[in-house]
Amino acid sequence: MNHNSSINFPAPCIIDNGIVVRKADMLRLLKDLRHVRYINRRDNEIISTGEGCIMEAFADPHSATLVANHSLYLNVHSFDYMEIVRSGDDTSFALVQDNRCLCLTPVSIVSNDCDSREIDVAALEAIVTEALSASWDASIDDERNNFH
Repeated sequence: MNHNSSINFPAPCIIDNGIVVRKADMLRLLKDLRHVRYINRRDNEIISTGEGCIMEAFADPHSATLVANHSLYLNVHSFDYMEIVRSGDDTSFALVQDNRCLCLTPVSIVSNDCDSREIDVAALEAIVTEALSASWDASIDDERNNFH
């Protein structure tokens, strides 16, 4: 029997339920989440619960996952795997490491709190444009008044 170690297996296909082990795949899923409810469990006992905004999802073996002040900074290297669980219309993402599980459930209505922490580039550009336009108008008016 010929065993070829270079056999190419297809990439995993996970739909609605399954376990994700690749850090890059975990990161892609986390980057789509914004406002979540979370449950922090240790040994199947609920340690804490809350709601917050995912401010950053990243992969750095030297940084911590931080959850504080309704802000979540999630490092995929803090977890062994992610389990996707769909129940009815809700999908939850359980980040698991040993006996700890951080379960995230997206909140469908995005709170103003999450949005207020991000800079709205279009609004900022409109404000700057308006301010520059007003400044130019005032400058033109001053020049006209000086020539009369």
